[in-house]
Amino acid sequence: MLKRLTVAAAALFALASSAFAAGTIPGFSLTPQFDLTGKVAPGCKLYVIQAGTVSTPQNPYSDSGLTILLPNPLTCDASGRLPQWFVADGSIKVRLTKSDGTQIFVGDNLLVVGASSGGGGGSPVDPTTVLATGDIKPTYGTGVLTGFVRLNGRTIGSATSGATERANSDTQALFVFLWNSDSSLAVSGGRGASAAADWSANKTIALPDFRSRAMAGLADMGTAGNSIFAGATFTTGNPTTLGATIGSSFSTITTSNLPAYNLGFSLAWTQTGGGLVSGQAVSSTSNFGVTSGGFNVVGTVNLLSPSVSVTGTIGGTISSGGGNTALQTISPLVLVTLYIKL
Repeated sequence: MLKRLTVAAAALFALASSAFAAGTIPGFSLTPQFDLTGKVAPGCKLYVIQAGTVSTPQNPYSDSGLTILLPNPLTCDASGRLPQWFVADGSIKVRLTKSDGTQIFVGDNLLVVGASSGGGGGSPVDPTTVLATGDIKPTYGTGVLTGFVRLNGRTIGSATSGATERANSDTQALFVFLWNSDSSLAVSGGRGASAAADWSANKTIALPDFRSRAMAGLADMGTAGNSIFAGATFTTGNPTTLGATIGSSFSTITTSNLPAYNLGFSLAWTQTGGGLVSGQAVSSTSNFGVTSGGFNVVGTVNLLSPSVSVTGTIGGTISSGGGNTALQTISPLVLVTLYIKL
């Protein structure tokens, strides 16, 4: 009997150890959550955040191998219960809010209990190897993608912000990231004192607009800028401005864009006649002009010699044959949807 109890206790200990050996926080995984009045908080949200940061998300997973990504924040069911979730080894920060965004609890540097490998060996997942807020990913699709929003120039903000791309509390981390990274992005009502203040005021911020545009690197990126964009005309910003735009799909060639050139031609004709007519009184020279075929021939006939000589200038125009059609400047492309991580 004692032996059976010992074996059963060992099994229970092993089960409990494996539950926490996969990298989770006691009191949150598969546990009902309560608001500040002690009532169950249905629809509450748990934000899983990198330790020591304000709101940089850390990916939660539904399996101990950290392969099945969960949305962040995690959402409680109707009974206030959070789903089972796991994270990488180390410490994390969590923030629990009611469904309306009211904060219930926040804790930083909370120890993740157990190895992220699930206690069965293997290496823990390095959180720096997964997508973080602000990372861009192309997808061969067109719809809404969980954990991301599209880079379409629309807006994000809180649930009551009226944002056009996504109005939800899970956009807060990206809102703060964009607010601090690119001051040219429009904030509804104007930029306030801080990203946190504008978020609390339920403002929206515009997403970068990558529609019909390709990406290129900044001219400096932490070092001296190069001259590849020198002399180029930017629509917005300059070669070292994040989010600057440049280029057009069509361009009209002007004369100054053509290679230097000289047009040449030759003209030959035969002039017959001449000699003095007997008894005819003439002046020493007579001028004449001929216009034919677009050319003007102006010359002088010397009537004092037995033949006619012609000297003068020849002028005219040569048609270009051009049509002033704009030149397409688009390189061969394949179009996909670009998303940015919340």
